[in-house]
Amino acid sequence: MRIGRAAVVTDTGKRRLGNEDAYVFEPPLFAIADGMGGARAGEIAADLAASALEEASAQTRDATQLSAIIAEANRRVWERSRADPATAGMGTTVTIALVDAPAGTISFGHVGDSRAYRLRDGALEQVTTDHSLVAELVESGVLTPEEAERHPQRSAITKAVGTEPSVDADVFTRDTLPGDLFLLCSDGLSDMLSEEEIASAIEGADRDPEAAGDALVAAANARGGEDNITVVLFEIVDGDAAEPHPEQDRGIGATTVPPATGEPTDKERAEASEPAAVATPGAGEPEPIRHGAGAGGRIAALALLVSVLAIGLLVLYLAVR
Repeated sequence: MRIGRAAVVTDTGKRRLGNEDAYVFEPPLFAIADGMGGARAGEIAADLAASALEEASAQTRDATQLSAIIAEANRRVWERSRADPATAGMGTTVTIALVDAPAGTISFGHVGDSRAYRLRDGALEQVTTDHSLVAELVESGVLTPEEAERHPQRSAITKAVGTEPSVDADVFTRDTLPGDLFLLCSDGLSDMLSEEEIASAIEGADRDPEAAGDALVAAANARGGEDNITVVLFEIVDGDAAEPHPEQDRGIGATTVPPATGEPTDKERAEASEPAAVATPGAGEPEPIRHGAGAGGRIAALALLVSVLAIGLLVLYLAVR
């Protein structure tokens, strides 16, 4: 077996000014991080965690190492929050999938309420367990799964990377079969769409990861897009050698994102107001990329701040007169 087609799409959504999601796309390792915290703290936490995972990806070969790299991500976020008062209390979710194709297994490392799903024979199964208040209430029988989907505290998580000096991650391994398709996503998707709707969107895209990613983000935005939305999809197929997969044009606002450098490029500045959609793969295996929150959200936030200040000064001027 081997990894077949794969794709990642990230979008700010309809309500947020910036994108505090980050991802790592370095096959055989895929990961997603959803930051939380005031101002830009969530963006910083997610990017710190993604950087730690990216740096360790080349040396990470089995599940025994996933706990260690999540611990390193936790250390970086925790120490930054202690050193910088502006980021105090920040944290991030982390969900990792590490594919061992020869063994026919996928190992997962997980903290928070981002999710991993497996689509097999038309049935979507949540692989990870949410570390959230409503998940605990469902497990204890206080809430039904249907009530949990509508609960006002459904986004309250009970465990995160970087909020404490150490973190106990869920690490486990599952068997996989040719034809399986895996999805990692932030809660900007899972809070907007039911499992049935997620499965329907993927099947409606003929299980093509790139088309499915676009369809999922569009569906979440159509429901209101209340949070940042990031999806990583990859399939498991028969065979040892990768088959060529020609790169496709994804339309206006779509780009292939290289590893983050921390500074926006001229193209990023020009496209700051457009969705941060990402296409993978080129020929053969998907190419490694990492994405943190983009420059568009920061520019939008700055523009809003300038507007608020201008209005405030105008009101003050009129009051003085």
